[in-house]
Amino acid sequence: MELRQLKYFVHAAEKGNFTAAAEELFITQSTLSQQIMQLEAELNTHLFDRIGRKVRLTESGQVMLEHARFVLAEVDKTRQAIEDLQGLLTGELRIGVTYAFTSLLLPLLTSFPKKYPGIRLRIVYASPDELMPKLLAADLDIVLTFHTSGQDDALNMVPLLKSRIVMAVSKNHRLASAKSLPIEALKGVDMILATRGYSSRDFLDEILYKHNIGLSVGIEMNDVHSLLSLVEKGHWATLLNERAVAGWKNIVAIPVKGKEWERRSYIITQKNTHPKKSAVRFMEELLKLTANER
Repeated sequence: MELRQLKYFVHAAEKGNFTAAAEELFITQSTLSQQIMQLEAELNTHLFDRIGRKVRLTESGQVMLEHARFVLAEVDKTRQAIEDLQGLLTGELRIGVTYAFTSLLLPLLTSFPKKYPGIRLRIVYASPDELMPKLLAADLDIVLTFHTSGQDDALNMVPLLKSRIVMAVSKNHRLASAKSLPIEALKGVDMILATRGYSSRDFLDEILYKHNIGLSVGIEMNDVHSLLSLVEKGHWATLLNERAVAGWKNIVAIPVKGKEWERRSYIITQKNTHPKKSAVRFMEELLKLTANER
């Protein structure tokens, strides 16, 4: 059974005349008749009673007409949905984000839906170790994170921004006035850290191991907002990406000396796939937004 046959059948049923239906479809009457006969043979039933030059639906034909109209209508809806998606009018865009990108992403989450109101954004916050398998499994369309080694052959990586791991303290902390700190100054400071698996924590552990520096860690937690709330109100310090601290007015970000604390972030997509046009537009808008910071 072909869509073409269903279309021919519906036209013939509505016209009640094969000649008129064939003219409207810009085909010959013999072609129309042949396609209807093939459809009847496949269904093993007569769809029309032939009465002179006119045709009339049989009982089977009446049932068939109802379902054929439904199928053709659904095909039209499907075609329209695909055309809309290609025209950036509808569809879902799934974006994986590490927590450090919250402040960067928020302005775009306001402007992008206004510009493309038919695109539904689904934002997934998680660590890189959780996001990258989802991207490779096509459960996400884009990931915003820092460089993840070991999977480069399967990834398209568009450079985004450089940022640093900083020590964050409240404005009332004893170190709040420091312009920068050597790594040795981290010893003995009461720390709250993100749990292992967070991009900034894993990066931090590598640096501390390299310099043989141990920290006084009193709390580890997997919620950055709660972590910064404790830092803001207490004597605690933390080490996080500077972008995670943006927007916290009562928290001071103090750079730790050395270029090794700096990292490059990327917009990451899966290689050897056709990206959604909505994903392309989102990346373009994000690159525009960050053009002055790169």
